[in-house]
Parts: sequence; structure tokens; C-alpha cells
Amino acid sequence: MDDEKEATMTQYLLSIYQPDGPPPEPEVLDPILRDLQTLNEEMRSAGVWVFAAGLHPPDTATVLTANDGEVLITDGPFTEGKEHLGGFTVIEVADLDAALHWARRFAEVLRNLSIEVRPFQS
Repeated sequence: MDDEKEATMTQYLLSIYQPDGPPPEPEVLDPILRDLQTLNEEMRSAGVWVFAAGLHPPDTATVLTANDGEVLITDGPFTEGKEHLGGFTVIEVADLDAALHWARRFAEVLRNLSIEVRPFQS
């Protein structure tokens, strides 16, 4: 039965986008982080959590681009914008509806941040 379950489960990337700039003040951020920890624990208990991580700001990025046998290395984000990928969670669930359920929970916890849901290719 476990083999059948594993064969039908799909991993989804829940990408969390946040605005550029400094993080919110502790009185705003601390309750959000507590709620996020609770949600991550709930996902672990439900058996859907695979991996999660937050990222440093985009100005810490390094981009490598190969062209004509040379690799150009540049500091900073790949694209400039007003938002950036701030973190992500990988979940494993039966279908898109289940992934959207968890993404909806993230949207509620993270308030005004956008959550993008994408399945991994098999």
C-alpha cells in the first residue's frame, strides 16, 4: 500500500515572495514567525512536509552565466525587481487541490505575501 501511495504523490514547491527592503519590526514579524512554526509542525504531523528554507536577501546572490566557453560571474540578483523569493517549502501531496490547501494556509499565516505553487517534474 505504501508503494501505491508513493506512486501517486507529487511534490510541490511553495515559493514565498516578499517585498525588497528591511524586514518588518519584531512586533509584526514575531507573531508571523510563531504562526509559521506552528504551520510547519502541522505539516510535519500530516506527513506532507519535505523541506523548507528561508533565503538571504537578493543582494547576497551570485549569478553565473556561460557564454562562448567563458563563465561570467556577477554579484546581485539575476533579475531586478520590487519582490524576491524569500523562502520556500517543498511538500508531497496527492494532487494540486491538496497543495493549494497548504498554500492557502501559508497565505493566511504570511499575510500580504504571495505564494506560488508549482509541481515538480517527475
